[in-house]
Amino acid sequence: MAFIIDEKSNVIVQGITGREGSARARYMLEYGTRVIAGVTPGKGGSEVWGIPVYDSVREIVEEYGKIDVSAIFVPGPLAKNAAVEAIENGVKTIIMCVERVPLHDTLYIVAKAKKEGCRIIGPGSLGVISPDKAVVGWIGGDADTAKEVFKPGNVAVISRSGGQTTTISWVLSKSGIGISTAVHTGTEPILGTSLPEYVLMANEDKETDCIVIWGEIGGIAEEETAEVIREYGVNKQVIAYIAGATLPSGIRFSHASAIVEGRRGSYESKRSALERVGAIVVDSPREIVDRVREVLS
Repeated sequence: MAFIIDEKSNVIVQGITGREGSARARYMLEYGTRVIAGVTPGKGGSEVWGIPVYDSVREIVEEYGKIDVSAIFVPGPLAKNAAVEAIENGVKTIIMCVERVPLHDTLYIVAKAKKEGCRIIGPGSLGVISPDKAVVGWIGGDADTAKEVFKPGNVAVISRSGGQTTTISWVLSKSGIGISTAVHTGTEPILGTSLPEYVLMANEDKETDCIVIWGEIGGIAEEETAEVIREYGVNKQVIAYIAGATLPSGIRFSHASAIVEGRRGSYESKRSALERVGAIVVDSPREIVDRVREVLS
């Protein structure tokens, strides 16, 4: 099964009448995602691509009942209100496809979500896709491309890079290796769901047999993943590539969350930590396919 979304997930889009919200809602709908409604305050009663628009999440809950997933496409300063509204109305998974959320707002959202049993993906996530089942966000770009790039299978792809989530999945799919779930963790300094949490989710998924990680220098997500692999006994093979191997300490790499400070967060630290717990760390993205093949065989 898919471990975040599937074809049965009831999805709403907050900010659906905006440029990004409208475009991504159409993409999700065309892919086959169950987009039941959208939210834009003051636009209730209208439609976007045949999707009914409401003024609030509460109105959708009253009309349809349980909402599984909300995709948020609003400007960063408005993200807090949108996320809090979804949390307070019982949405259990919120995918924040928005960057530049004020840090104190993110901290508040994450704390409230944890208290209410809600999972936050992002902020700054391109989204999640379960091939041939559902997509939430803009990962894959359009329905035709997504169906070509993401083939169904038994490998989970968890990536700190939005673009590389698609690239890895495409390379695997072209090699005859399918994907169970692909997720972009997000690019902001504070994230609602950490890299090791995704690894644990994939490890518990009965239809996932191998876990591929695209990591980066900076932060300590990969070191924390190694600790989780050791402490929780992750029994599925983890294969990782860590980008930015040649950059020196103090250099910002790619994202706001990727800067090396001191010993932890460096390429050497991440590689050593992962290899000590049995993960396979490859030297180039091209090696991922070969290592996955070996594991699955």
